[in-house]
Amino acid sequence: MAPRTDPLTLEVVELIGEVVSRYYAEYDEAAAQHALTGAQARVLGLLSVEATPMRRIARTLKCEPSNITGIVDRLEARGLVERRPDPADRRVKLAAATEEGRRTAAKLRASLDFAREPLGELTDDERTALRDLLKRMLGN
Repeated sequence: MAPRTDPLTLEVVELIGEVVSRYYAEYDEAAAQHALTGAQARVLGLLSVEATPMRRIARTLKCEPSNITGIVDRLEARGLVERRPDPADRRVKLAAATEEGRRTAAKLRASLDFAREPLGELTDDERTALRDLLKRMLGN
């Protein structure tokens, strides 16, 4: 299939790019308020949901495993993350948010207003349609 280059498609792509850029800028700003880098905040956010092998974190964030090791080391030094053996395979170490890490991740999420405020102005039907279109774009 040939890439679409019509004006509407190009405008939508530009708008998606602007949304992503603004989201990451706000995310980095919120992270800094907790003395975290954006990368540390993203790792902590993932780990606040579930304990995860560091290789999977690297795949999810599309970076080198050695980068994740350094990030987890710094989060662990602050008491936000801990390493534990994987019950399914003791050779594998899981990184997991501590209770303090989960509280920090929740505060960070709560401070992100950029997307929430404009979304709040949409109706339930509009938010549902947007969600479904985004999922479809992602192949979910």
